[in-house]
Amino acid sequence: MADVIIAGGGPTGMMLAGELALAGVDAAIIERRPTSELVGSRAGGFHSRTIEILDQRGIADRFLAEGQPVQAAFFGSTMLDMSDFPTRHPYTLGLWQNRIERIMAGWIEELGVPVRRGLEVVGFAQDDDWVDVHLSDGKQLRAQYLVGADGGRSTVRKAAGIKFPGWDATRSSLIAEVEVTEETPTAMRIDEVGVHGLHLMEDGRTTRVVVTEKHLGPATEPTLADLSTALTDIYDTDFGVHSPTWISRFTDATRQAANYRSGRVLLAGDAAHIHSPSGGQGIGLGIQDAVNLDWKLALVVKGTAPNSLLDSYHAERHPTAARALRHTMAQALMQKADPRVGALADTVADLLTIDEARKRIAGLISGLDVHYDVGEGHPLLGRRMPDLDIVTAEGPRRIFTFLHKARPVLLNLGEPDSIAVGPWADRMQLVNAKYDGE
Repeated sequence: MADVIIAGGGPTGMMLAGELALAGVDAAIIERRPTSELVGSRAGGFHSRTIEILDQRGIADRFLAEGQPVQAAFFGSTMLDMSDFPTRHPYTLGLWQNRIERIMAGWIEELGVPVRRGLEVVGFAQDDDWVDVHLSDGKQLRAQYLVGADGGRSTVRKAAGIKFPGWDATRSSLIAEVEVTEETPTAMRIDEVGVHGLHLMEDGRTTRVVVTEKHLGPATEPTLADLSTALTDIYDTDFGVHSPTWISRFTDATRQAANYRSGRVLLAGDAAHIHSPSGGQGIGLGIQDAVNLDWKLALVVKGTAPNSLLDSYHAERHPTAARALRHTMAQALMQKADPRVGALADTVADLLTIDEARKRIAGLISGLDVHYDVGEGHPLLGRRMPDLDIVTAEGPRRIFTFLHKARPVLLNLGEPDSIAVGPWADRMQLVNAKYDGE
């Protein structure tokens, strides 16, 4: 028996499990893949706010050591400079998802998180006190809570009866890693069908292919023949593609769970929202879901907060994701070389030369502008805490260094010891500090 069972061991599920482990909550992951190695490179990185979150847990350097910082906040073809943003990480980190997952798997292993591989959550039954989780091997586990982080076709979401409204796909693309026998173009291509490109991978042998299909593809696993057809439609050749490592199909379908919670069952990541990959926000949205949910789950599991605290997860994350989903739909629309779309793109590009407009869109893409509605009061309420340089009794420190253990921190910038934490002393860390900045 575990306190929390997490269905799905991707970036969202692993982040949630790691956070819960730091909070002293017994969490276990159920993952259908038999090994921790993700086949294929998949997604290509994440933006500033996600890097900050990893920095808050003291593990950002693991990702930075393997990735490449780049300016990759784009709207259409317009690059949005983020160098003046108030963060230590005003950039996107280019890092393939298989490497992201390998690093995260190492982290949760250090934290002692159990991962049961080669199994799926196929259903559950819940009452007022427990969730009985049914597994694909016919066995059953009991937990206080179940979190579905099991992707866009989430079994947990379907079993919970949570509706998934949104917009159907209008366009599909194939993404693959293959070998080729012909020379390939080096530049991305945008035409009336969509965006296409072929890129030689680091091994010097494998080519990563992204090609928009001329017609909307079926909801089935794509084949090498499908890839060959799609490439021939665009380039009049398939470049002799062969020996695929993996082939996948993605679309611009956009959907969001009507509720992120049903009793003792919650959703996170792609199980809660799917969208076009335009803008590169997928991994970041899921990780941000996880860190919003984890501390609430931990407090409720430990009995130090009422069950109703979990309702704030939906209240905060649903509108944030809805805004991001609207953005990805707009981004996807811009990825066609249609004269009318081109006119719109030129107009938007002109508007983005205005500083306020640039900052508004770049803040949304990067996740640095997230603002939760936690009531009226100071204008900073509900906004992210920047990683300020402060001076403590132990010397100069960064604020994020106090967050490595995932415990609440009360930062006192007034007179030392002028704040009494009273009965909450065992739940938070009080830091007396001075800040000389503005």
